[in-house]
Amino acid sequence: MTEPVSAALPRSISPSLFLFTIIYGGMVVLAGVLGNKQVALGGWLAVEAGIFAFLILVALSSATAELHGQGAANRLVLWGFVPLVLSIILTALVLALPASPEMQAERLGAFDMILGQSPRLMAAGIVAYGTSQFLNVTIFAKLRGREGVGSGATWLAIRGAVASALSQIVDTLLFVTIAFYGVFPIANLMVGQMLAKVVLSILVIPFVITGLVALGRSLDSKTDV
Repeated sequence: MTEPVSAALPRSISPSLFLFTIIYGGMVVLAGVLGNKQVALGGWLAVEAGIFAFLILVALSSATAELHGQGAANRLVLWGFVPLVLSIILTALVLALPASPEMQAERLGAFDMILGQSPRLMAAGIVAYGTSQFLNVTIFAKLRGREGVGSGATWLAIRGAVASALSQIVDTLLFVTIAFYGVFPIANLMVGQMLAKVVLSILVIPFVITGLVALGRSLDSKTDV
């Protein structure tokens, strides 16, 4: 006796969306780790290194909105909470487990210092991530217009830079305020981080997003119909 065959067609995902989703999940987790180091760019611009992963997140969500629509980009951001929350839970579990007596004290101390974030910092990261990424997708999609007048390569780069800059300003406001308000004066830190993120959004995002969109279109054009 043969098994009944479902009439429903199998769900499929385009190569570009599959690739973007994999990279997106990795960058969500990596951003928090990289943020433990401050880097100096050009000798005058100081920024926490997690911004590089966040800029990739911004470019990926914008490229997804360009290729697959705002709804798909919002779902990408929403699913990004899964690896983010799971990584926090798993990190907390590993930190709570006793270390092997054979582990070097210096290595254990460095591990605890880098990964042992306070609940306040974790909450700040989650809130800032969700708000800024959804805002980026919304601004990027709105700037395209109903008739798609902003779909050319030049306007694509401009929309990406504007959406990234504005969303990163909001990201900084939320994260710094939630994480450090009342702990120490935050005005200088906030202004410096905003400036750095806006500059990087203008200088980096146009190239990254146009490259991702071109890559996505190339991958999807090779898909068998």
